[in-house]
Amino acid sequence: MLSRFRHIVVEGPIGAGKTSLARKLAAHLDAELVLENAEENPFLPRFYEDRRRYALSVQLFFLVARVDQARALSQDELFNPARVADFMLEKDLLFAKLLLDEAEFRLYHQLYEGLKPQSSAPDLVIYLQAKPAALLERVRRRGIVYERQISETYLTELSAAYSNFFYHYEASPLLIVNSENLNFADKDADFELLLQRIQDMRGAREFFNLGA
Repeated sequence: MLSRFRHIVVEGPIGAGKTSLARKLAAHLDAELVLENAEENPFLPRFYEDRRRYALSVQLFFLVARVDQARALSQDELFNPARVADFMLEKDLLFAKLLLDEAEFRLYHQLYEGLKPQSSAPDLVIYLQAKPAALLERVRRRGIVYERQISETYLTELSAAYSNFFYHYEASPLLIVNSENLNFADKDADFELLLQRIQDMRGAREFFNLGA
């Protein structure tokens, strides 16, 4: 059904549901699932307690980990014809601009430019949106201890950064999904609606809202 999309990326701010959707798409397509595994970052709990102090540490760890993943995937592209991921390396710059001061960002950007591998763009990027209040409710509901420090203010800043990033994004076909009233993980009808919307895509940038 979606055979023309062999490399799909699901993106969005924390609480948008990107990992759950990536898992379901990978299972549906019998595709390789690639996750960012944020819980492996040892600086993340400390970052949510003190963003200013640990921002650079958390970003550098993610950069090295994601570059390693991207290089491995690039070498393996010929042997894995279908792939669904819940992150894209380019979004690391989004977080870096939001979290780092000017000097830290210059250092980070130099490392990013030196480390990033050459890789093909995804066949499709699905960008999940929701209001910050809805994101916060979902984050609270999943009950990860260190995420209790996340505030609606931070999610508002993050959502704005994502919106700006994807406003300028042109590397791949982009489907912007308002996920606030959709539950792709638990409601098969919502997931089927999304699959049909993907199948019907013809433009480089399209939108999907419940009932649209």
